[in-house]
Amino acid sequence: MTDAVTVEDLVVDRGHRRVLHALSCAVPAGRVTGLLGPSGSGKTTLLRALVGVQRVRSGTVTVLGEPAGSPGLRARVGYVTQSPSVYPDLTVRENAHYSAALYGRGAREADDALVAVGLADAAGQLVADLSGGQRGRVSLACALVGEPELLLLDEPTVGLDPVLRVELWTRFAELAAAGTTLVVSSHVMDEAGRCDRLLLLREGRLLADATPGELRDDAGTHDLEAAFLTLVRRGERVAA
Repeated sequence: MTDAVTVEDLVVDRGHRRVLHALSCAVPAGRVTGLLGPSGSGKTTLLRALVGVQRVRSGTVTVLGEPAGSPGLRARVGYVTQSPSVYPDLTVRENAHYSAALYGRGAREADDALVAVGLADAAGQLVADLSGGQRGRVSLACALVGEPELLLLDEPTVGLDPVLRVELWTRFAELAAAGTTLVVSSHVMDEAGRCDRLLLLREGRLLADATPGELRDDAGTHDLEAAFLTLVRRGERVAA
């Protein structure tokens, strides 16, 4: 399989507002694809469509060879939302062990996932007593323990210190090297250079589907944030 995800002419409306405008793109298998764009650009909506929980007006979304949301994908796709989806009245370890049991995994896999996200020392703490960034890492551990083929991460590094951000991106690269496909959303352009491929969104439209190197070459700059702004201005001139 060349692409883990293909999206064709995806249109999503919310109320009377169009959120995604006939969006088409592909996510290569075994790579880290960055979903970049400012807040409100449609990143979360696109991720929800990949999971299969977003109502769409038209278009198709194919994930790992099946329509998004198919029952057969439930154990193959991991999704970490912006808001931590864990139990605050359980400890970090208990959350990880519960998720492991759902996936048919054991305590060892759960503990390994906590080590991977840097929470081994906090395993005995209640999630309710953790910081927002730590809770997000518990959610990530609960997704990792299932060893998904496709891992969708919505703003996973928000609220984390720079050292931990680097450690997580290193972990993402390791997962991709082992065969996992990752889609990581972010509004922080300095994270774009850590991705193998970039999908740049603005106002529900795809500005670019390219590697970081291709984006730099197209915009004529080594600064990815400047490259993004160049694409925005170019699109505004075309629209005018």
